[in-house]
Amino acid sequence: MLVKNVVEEAISIRMAGRTLDLGPGDEALVSAAEVKDPTLREHLQVRTIAIVRPATDAEGEALDAASAAG
Repeated sequence: MLVKNVVEEAISIRMAGRTLDLGPGDEALVSAAEVKDPTLREHLQVRTIAIVRPATDAEGEALDAASAAG
């Protein structure tokens, strides 16, 4: 999924596997497993981030490869 910071301040989301640092309006790809992370879900529920769209197949594969390498 592609998520976007929808608040007017920078946020840091510390998930189990990595930390997302997003400035206002920044977007980032998250894996299906990361969407289940309680911290990310909390940010979705309080609407500091929003889901923009599903990842494309190529984006998902690149994210999986980066996760496996790092």
